[in-house]
Amino acid sequence: MEFSTQSTSAYHQIKTAALAVGVFADGELSAAADVLNRAGDHALKSVVGQDFLGRVGEVLVLRNIAGVRAERVMLVGLGKQSDYGLKAFKKAETAFARQCVALRLTQATSALATIPCPKADARQLARLSAQAVSSETYHYDQTMGKPDPKLRPKLKKYSLLANRADAKPIQIGLNEGAALGEGMALTRTLGNLPGNICTPTYLGNQAKALGRQFKSIKVSVLEKKQIEALGMGSFLSVAKGSSEAPRFIVMHYKGKASQKTKSDGPIVLVGKGITFDTGGISIKPAATMDEMKFDMCGAASVFGTMLSIAKLQWPGELVGLIPTCENMPSGTATKPGDVVKSMSGQTIEVLNTDAEGRLILCDALTYAERYKPSAVIDIATLTGACIVALGTVNSGLFSPDDELAQELLSAGKRALDPAWRMPVEDEYQDFLKSNFADMANIGNAGPKAGAVTAACFLARFAKAYRWAHLDIAGTSWLSGAQKGASGRPVPLLVEYLLRQGSHNA
Repeated sequence: MEFSTQSTSAYHQIKTAALAVGVFADGELSAAADVLNRAGDHALKSVVGQDFLGRVGEVLVLRNIAGVRAERVMLVGLGKQSDYGLKAFKKAETAFARQCVALRLTQATSALATIPCPKADARQLARLSAQAVSSETYHYDQTMGKPDPKLRPKLKKYSLLANRADAKPIQIGLNEGAALGEGMALTRTLGNLPGNICTPTYLGNQAKALGRQFKSIKVSVLEKKQIEALGMGSFLSVAKGSSEAPRFIVMHYKGKASQKTKSDGPIVLVGKGITFDTGGISIKPAATMDEMKFDMCGAASVFGTMLSIAKLQWPGELVGLIPTCENMPSGTATKPGDVVKSMSGQTIEVLNTDAEGRLILCDALTYAERYKPSAVIDIATLTGACIVALGTVNSGLFSPDDELAQELLSAGKRALDPAWRMPVEDEYQDFLKSNFADMANIGNAGPKAGAVTAACFLARFAKAYRWAHLDIAGTSWLSGAQKGASGRPVPLLVEYLLRQGSHNA
């Protein structure tokens, strides 16, 4: 996708296949829409309030308006003026892009970013615009027998109109949004691939390919013997039941600034990479088990974030750690009641083999200590309990560090990829008591506070640094007719890193 910016107030003179202009629910035209309306003998105003009500994301296509060079003018609803903000803007851009894709257009222009948006700057609007367009032009057909080229979006050029003073920040924002879009696309594709293709070995090879693409990323893929040598007994206990070999992936990115100056320590992202989760001996119900191919979306989000920041030549230092394996039932699988020893030396009684994500993450969190990180963020489709608590809107955010938590919450808010802070308090640690090991891998109070006790388990392995945990079980993929990976929380993570770069270089 090619993104560009134009600076002009002569909107009626713009030659394009489609030009988006905004209209509010009270019938008021945006400045660009008003110019087109006057040039086109009030053609826009004549349909407002009748064929078009201005609801957020509503689109009406007008063709061949006299006095207007655009082949199509698309009225895009902005909702009530009093409610207009970032969410309405992104919904409007998304709706416009979706209509352009549906019409099989190759090029389009949007004037929506010229509309004043409270508490948002031009760069932020442009980033969200490019992100929206990239999401709407994403298409998965990798596992189709005969991919139909007619289903692939044709939109290749997208231009955002800007006030002259905003042209530079808008172009910067478009570049950021384009890189973010590529990262989200990679995350979605890795998540969407079936478990028989996207195996731990496949993820390892994808990491090596990323390292070949970018000299700034150094990649190591550790195999079973190397993982054993590290003492990652908790991680390996999950892999025992599968014929697919585990991998421990290390991706180390260094921006130019971090190579020249002493760093405060890298930011480390740890992604859960269960490429298929049957639940192991504590096997899951058959219904919707196919969706457990998405149990590696935490790992996929680390891939996507790494790609985005490499494309943007982010100045800081970032490490991505991915423990990846399958969780399968077999004669060699870990059994409920087994006790395993983690890399940290702490022992764990495995009461439920379907609480496996924390078992692979805890060893990766211990491994992260060697980098003396400035912050560690793990990302995991960890608990169904988080979906019960927060649904599919907010990711769950757990951190004992108020500053880090606030930075991530603010990044999510700016990126429209929200998270909600949940407790991770010492009082919950009693739920993890075991008579036979240092801890159990699930809480002893049944389903109560399931997402919280999972976070508390991880906290025991993350005491050496600033740490946060993102539970993305409800936000990383969609079910039903729209089934597929969402690409979240890549926008939150990239926003956080872009705002932290100057502190880590």
